[in-house]
Order: sequence, then structure tokens, then C-alpha cells
Amino acid sequence: MSTVNNLNDLHVQMREWRRHLHQFPETAFEETRTAQFIAEKLASFGLDVHQGLGKTGVVATLSAGNSDQKIALRADMDALFIQEQNTFAHKSCHDGKMHACGHDGHTVMLLGAASYLARNRNFNGTVYFIFQPAEEGRAGAKQMIDEGLFEQFPADCVFGLHNYPDIPPGHFAIKSGAMMASFDCFEIIITGQATHAAMPHLGNDAIVASAQLITALQSIVSRTLNPAEPAVVSITQIHAGNTWNALPESVILRGTFRCFNSDVQKTIADKITQIAHGICEGFEVSAEIKFNPENPGYPVTFNAAAETQLALQAAITVAGESCVDLNPVSSMGSEDFAFMLQKKPGCYIWIGNGSSENSCLLHNPHYDFNDEILPIGAAYWVKLVEIVLGSSTLQESSSQLQ
Repeated sequence: MSTVNNLNDLHVQMREWRRHLHQFPETAFEETRTAQFIAEKLASFGLDVHQGLGKTGVVATLSAGNSDQKIALRADMDALFIQEQNTFAHKSCHDGKMHACGHDGHTVMLLGAASYLARNRNFNGTVYFIFQPAEEGRAGAKQMIDEGLFEQFPADCVFGLHNYPDIPPGHFAIKSGAMMASFDCFEIIITGQATHAAMPHLGNDAIVASAQLITALQSIVSRTLNPAEPAVVSITQIHAGNTWNALPESVILRGTFRCFNSDVQKTIADKITQIAHGICEGFEVSAEIKFNPENPGYPVTFNAAAETQLALQAAITVAGESCVDLNPVSSMGSEDFAFMLQKKPGCYIWIGNGSSENSCLLHNPHYDFNDEILPIGAAYWVKLVEIVLGSSTLQESSSQLQ
């Protein structure tokens, strides 16, 4: 706990940083003011700062000793298109945008760790601090990777962290394997023959076909997949028609599917295509199917076993063994940090944000990050660096992950 105690000296300042970022939220690829704030802080700590990867991304480098080992730590920094309904002094100043997922807190915990590590270089190697834009549905991680993130900053491993409501404040949850689900969107355009509502026999009803399709798609999970493979298929949008007395020519269905296995991911996509064409053929209408039409889907967030042991050791050192859940239920939510884990071995961990009472859930207009966990999250990053880069002795923890 000594690292946490030392970081408590930064707590007031970290809280001020976090509330400043909360007041001025910026959404995907528009985090210019946020990025500048981060870059100025990092430069003031004495780090080498690079800007511009993924449009607004910031990467800072800190080295000590003579080891060629390199670790990357990532925090997301974008906000959401949600109208904040809080009334506290640091509520959003940007209409229709707010930090409803805690990325302001993630950013500040990593800034706190950077500040501490710059002053106490108790490690041997190089740390890359990655501040990533556009996590919320726009795959900012992939954008940074595509623009050369790991070529310019060749980390051996990469680690991420996210706050989680209803885990006690400062507790951690971690396991190897699938931590969060894949995420894919789909759009189905069903085209028939428009006609008068009183004469449906003269047309081909796209609405009736779409109703049958919506029901049939639910059979993918219940009748196609192995019951041991968690998955969900959801229709989230239906668009059709603009008057009372006519059958429209077309219906647009949009939805998502999520799972924890790349083979299952492919099976779901194939079955959506098969079922859509089959039903539409029976109703003499056509189906045009698009997957991820606007943004890339997210792969499964998969924690590597060895790196999970390292993260576990850091979490136990900071919070104590009784405060680390080794078997959390994997989330059907998704994370574009998964793209980084496809390129480098690593681990994604949850830190408790406390009770979700009073609607303090992620992506809720009443959400606010719990400032009390700022030094705990920063201490986790510090301890992880010291462990991975050789300044702490690993304890036997593999048995706890079995």
C-alpha cells in the first residue's frame, strides 16, 4: 500500500484534473483540447511526448536503466454523445456530450502514474503511455495501430484498465481468456413492392417479411450455437414507411451481435445472411446485408495468461488478495483495446467504481467517476511497471488463475 500512500499526495491534483476533463468532454477523433491538456502535463513531468497518431492520440515515453524491455499502458480519453443530467459544479459544459463511461478518470489515473514514475524511476526499461481517442464505437485503437503505433513504440506487452460499477471501490476483477465480447453491427435492407394498404395482394410486403426475419434471427443463439457459447443477437432499429395507408417499398433493420469466440462470431454472421435471404425469398422480396457498415467491428478482448499473472500480482500488491476477484463474469460489452491485444500480449483489468445506485451506471446521464479510486488506479499502473520491468519480485500466482 506504500505506493498508494505516496500517490495520495497527488490525489487533490488528480481530482482537479479529472473534474476539468469532465467539464470539457470531447467525442471521437475530436479530443483536441483533451489531447493538448494531456500532452502539456506529460511534458511537464519530463516525458518525451508524441501527438497525432489516430488524429488526436498522445503517446509519451519514459525510460530508466539499461534494459531493452518495453511495456505499454493505455487509457481511453473520449466522451459520449449523452446529455448530462448531473447538477454538480464540474458537470459537462458541452451540450449533448459527457464523460459517461469514466474515460476522464482513466486518463487521470495514467497521468498520475506517469507523474510518479517520472519522479521515482524504480524500474529498468521503457514505458509507453498511450492516450487513445475514439474508443466509443469508432475503433480509435485500430486507427492508432494502422498508423504505426507499435512500429513507432515497439512494446513487448500492453495493458488496459476500465472502471466498473458495482465492484467495491478500489477492488479489482481479472482473469485470463475472454474478458469482454466481440461487437459487430449489421444492416438489412428488405425491398419489396409498394402498394395500397387495402390491396396488399398487389405488392410484396417488406414489413411482414421483416417481422418474420426479426423472430427468426433469435433462433441463431437458441438453435444454432452450442448452449455453452454465450452470445446475443439484438435488433436495435426498424425504419419503414411514412404514411397510414400504404405498404412501403422497403424496411431497414439494424442490430448487433456479440460473443466470446471468433468462430462463433463468423457463424452468427453467416446465419444472419442465410436466414435473411431464405425468408426474403419466401416472401418474394430481396435482402441487402451489410456488416459493420460505418465502423469496424470489435474483436474479443482476450487476456494472455502470462500477462494476466503480472497484472494480478500488481492488483494484489496494491489492493490485497481479498480485494481481487479472480473469476468475474465476462462482459457482453466490448472494448477496442481488443485490437491492441491482437497485436501484443497483454491484459485488461477492471477496477471497482462503487455502487451504481442513483443511476450511476456506465453510459447513464447521471454517471460520474469515483474520484476516491484515482490513487488506487494510478498505484496499480506504477506497481505493474515495477513488476514487468524488473523492480519487484513476482510471487507465485498461477495457481490462483486456474
